[in-house]
Amino acid sequence: MPDLILDGRALRVAEGTSVAAALALGGDGCSRTSVSGQRRAPLCGMGICQECRVTIDGRRRLACQTQCRDGMQVETRP
Repeated sequence: MPDLILDGRALRVAEGTSVAAALALGGDGCSRTSVSGQRRAPLCGMGICQECRVTIDGRRRLACQTQCRDGMQVETRP
């Protein structure tokens, strides 16, 4: 089972869990904050809408297209 850090908190998820699913399991379900300050959540689940952008290990990635791995650092807030 991968252990990752989600916004500074440790989270253990099942093998094969996407980062988008981890957001729902261990966070507020949101992936980013819009320019107007509203929290945004994954929408399409297949990488088209770009609403699930998060910072993973220092790089911007799509949460719905990324599987969790042990030691991963995920940040949803700037």
